[in-house]
Amino acid sequence: MSVMNTVQARWRSTSVREQRLLLGALALVVGALLWWVALAPALATLKSAEARQRVLDGQWQQMQRLQAQAQALQAQPPLAPAVARGLLEASLSTLGGSAHMTLMGERATVTLKATSPEALAQWLAQVRLNVRAAPSEARLVRNAAGTWDGSLVLTLTPAP
Repeated sequence: MSVMNTVQARWRSTSVREQRLLLGALALVVGALLWWVALAPALATLKSAEARQRVLDGQWQQMQRLQAQAQALQAQPPLAPAVARGLLEASLSTLGGSAHMTLMGERATVTLKATSPEALAQWLAQVRLNVRAAPSEARLVRNAAGTWDGSLVLTLTPAP
């Protein structure tokens, strides 16, 4: 006898009450599986959709701001090398005595010693906007005091 024949024979031998209880239990198991596999994940996604949409909107707005900033930087005319070097040297004063610079062609190496993170962030933004120089290499280490030591290599924009 096959397994199916055995199951059918067993089914026929049970009472109507037991058959209804078994069908009810089967329906309960199928319903629970349907809930866990199909409905619960979909409802969880629906519940989190609004929050995720807000996060994505914020990221989109940030990307739009960065794009506008990049386009504004690209539209600026390049600086003459002498002017860029002068602006870069003048900008080091915002870091206090914690920074020293050496120039080699279109590359400037800035050595930092115990530079605060805030001052470094402001200086990098200032250099990017005013001097139009971009960091091409960075070897920075955060020391025990929470300040930065190391060096940055900046590439100055070549003259037209």
